[in-house]
Amino acid sequence: MSGLPPSLETPQGFSQLLDYRLLVWRPDHAEVVLEIGPKHLNRSGVLHGGVVATLIDTACGYAGVHAIEPGKIRRAVTLSMTVSFLRQAGLGAVLTARARRTGGGRNIFFSRCEVADGDARLIATGEGTYRYRQGSEGPVESKD
Repeated sequence: MSGLPPSLETPQGFSQLLDYRLLVWRPDHAEVVLEIGPKHLNRSGVLHGGVVATLIDTACGYAGVHAIEPGKIRRAVTLSMTVSFLRQAGLGAVLTARARRTGGGRNIFFSRCEVADGDARLIATGEGTYRYRQGSEGPVESKD
């Protein structure tokens, strides 16, 4: 990826494979960015829908697991997700997935996301339901 700022986290696993980056992360909000390269295209030469779904899932998940306490790591798993595809995007476009946590409780949270291109055209929207992994429920360490 050329020209994009570094990620807030070191890319590993699937994020490294697809080259998306976490750019903004604060309580109830996350932004993930991706520059579309040849490996992101489907056989019609446009962005593969699975890449868009991945951006939505990733941004929505991050929006719900920000930890207030430095050094605390929170994790979640996706329970369900919906994606609405609105427009195509092609090679070289820079996409930003902006997600916000919209609600939830101790064990489950909900997030909503919009994916836009560099010209602020909406590419897709999505929503997800996530379960905190055991020990990740609270944003600070328990004092028990």
